[in-house]
Amino acid sequence: MKNIYNVCCLLMLGLAFSAGCTKDDTEFKDFLKDGENIYPGKVSVIVPQPGNLRVGLVWPVSPDPSIAKYVIYWNNKKDSMTVDGVGHAAGDSVRVVIPGLEEYTYSFVVQSMDAQGHKSVPFEINNVRVYGALYQSGLLNRPYNAGNPSSLSDEGDLTLNFNTPDTININTVVRYTNNAGVLAEKILLPKDSTITLPDYKAGTAVTYRSSYIPGKGALDVFQVTDFSTFPDYVYKDVACDKSLFRQVQLPNDVYADFGTSMAKLWDGSVGPQEYPDVFHSNGVTMPHHFTFDLGKSYRKLSFIEETGRQQAHNPVEFEVWGINDITNAATALASNDAGWAAESVAKGWTLLANVARTDDGKNLQRFNLMDNPPSVRYIRIRVKRVASGDSSYSNISEITLFNNQ
Repeated sequence: MKNIYNVCCLLMLGLAFSAGCTKDDTEFKDFLKDGENIYPGKVSVIVPQPGNLRVGLVWPVSPDPSIAKYVIYWNNKKDSMTVDGVGHAAGDSVRVVIPGLEEYTYSFVVQSMDAQGHKSVPFEINNVRVYGALYQSGLLNRPYNAGNPSSLSDEGDLTLNFNTPDTININTVVRYTNNAGVLAEKILLPKDSTITLPDYKAGTAVTYRSSYIPGKGALDVFQVTDFSTFPDYVYKDVACDKSLFRQVQLPNDVYADFGTSMAKLWDGSVGPQEYPDVFHSNGVTMPHHFTFDLGKSYRKLSFIEETGRQQAHNPVEFEVWGINDITNAATALASNDAGWAAESVAKGWTLLANVARTDDGKNLQRFNLMDNPPSVRYIRIRVKRVASGDSSYSNISEITLFNNQ
């Protein structure tokens, strides 16, 4: 009975298989009547490049040689762009710029396509931001160092100090007027915190404007809408560096006598000194003069401090003259000649101050020099009268000059 049951089962399976083989296979043929589905190589990654009302999309090319072009969709596929496929070598990239966009955050879908119109599986990139006027309106110029905005050199070069910029800062354009009255421009890079404006015209405005990119690889640079005005430089009077001072001996100059030294005039002593720590002239009828070198040119000498000796021949009337170059500046006339002043002017010297003290000339006093002086490196002191009434000798303990910078 068991064997009869097994035989019956086999017969029934055979009949079923026989019926399947003889059935028409049109259903299978209908399924394949258009051929199998073909999918060109899919875009694997897209790098966005933000721009000004446009955006760039970059992706590595597919090694699939069948790709003929790419289709890019946005705005829920209401807008699209087709670009030709490029090479298929490793390292090649497709670079597309989509213009005419609004300042908005977009999603893009990219599909590759072969010559027969077969499309790849779509690749979507979201949250791609496009920048424009709204972004630009929120940009601010790079901050300056409020604690120490600027400094001025003796030569008139203005240095501006800035704080560390935002990481997306590209540069800052600085505009200023030079001494020739010409508008000049310099570029401050993000890596630098200071910028020097050579030959800056004192008192004129300095303006600046910064530029930024909205992100790495951006297509466009955005400038801050308006230039900002840098704070005016606060001028201050700074003592000239006495370590640079040197004696100059020109024709008809008096010199230090009686064991004294002209260098005592700039040795840094405070208060009236006594012999021999003073300058004591040799005996030459007044007015008489001596000359010294400041060691470098100063753009705007502002005043002079003078200290007499504890006693004796302290100047109470004297002139301060200045010149920037002593080439051919020596005067032939003696200082007590009536034509000396005119000859000095003809030689290029400028009268910076005509000092008249009302005391005994002993203690330190400060005297203003002329407004807007020329650049000066060499100083000549012309002593006209001393407190003792002597007509041939003058004594001075210390001289200090200041530059407005």
